Amino acid sequence: MLTLENLFLQIENVKVIDNKVPYSKYIHLDLSVANTDLSKIDMKNPDIFEAYIENHLRENNSKVAFGGYNEERNLYNQNAHFSDDERNIHIGMDLWIKAGTPVLAALDGILYGFDFNAGKGNYGPTIILKHTIENQTFYTLYGHLSIESIENMEIGTVFKKGQPLATLGNSSINGGYSPHLHFQIIKNIEANFSDYPGVCSKKTLDYYLENCPDPNLLLKI
Repeated sequence: MLTLENLFLQIENVKVIDNKVPYSKYIHLDLSVANTDLSKIDMKNPDIFEAYIENHLRENNSKVAFGGYNEERNLYNQNAHFSDDERNIHIGMDLWIKAGTPVLAALDGILYGFDFNAGKGNYGPTIILKHTIENQTFYTLYGHLSIESIENMEIGTVFKKGQPLATLGNSSINGGYSPHLHFQIIKNIEANFSDYPGVCSKKTLDYYLENCPDPNLLLKI
């Protein structure tokens, strides 16, 4: 039986960020607890954090910083949004680039849900697409978007692979983060409609790793 993970390995040329930026201009960014450099900056300040990311990109002659799947982070410490069960393990992929950058539909799908998930530490404007490929149904979540991205949206709208879907928001609208896309794959979305946990605790990690496969199986960065 074909698994979703094996299906992803067969799919090529998937991008979720501005198609004009080649993967050769992507660089990995380590935001884990193992990165001691992060203790020297105020990660809660989006301007300081954005400067840190821009410096990382400049030093590596890159345009997009990516990473974060199954990554334990201190970024969420003392944030009330993640205080339940000490949620501090990231279960999507983050792609860090400037606000206003186009976000693309990963695959053919329909608009399943969208909302402004307000509050510090939350997603801000969020879009979820539903996909069915070779009898496999799953969902992709796009978080930290601009408010314009969810204006005039209609549930059921068809999006094609690579079609512009949204743009990235700034820290005033995206939950208080340096601009980036949170991209996540979800197998069973349960009763969720326009939101889904992007960070989990250690005690729920096994479930979420199974239900939310590594986005890089699809993106292949």
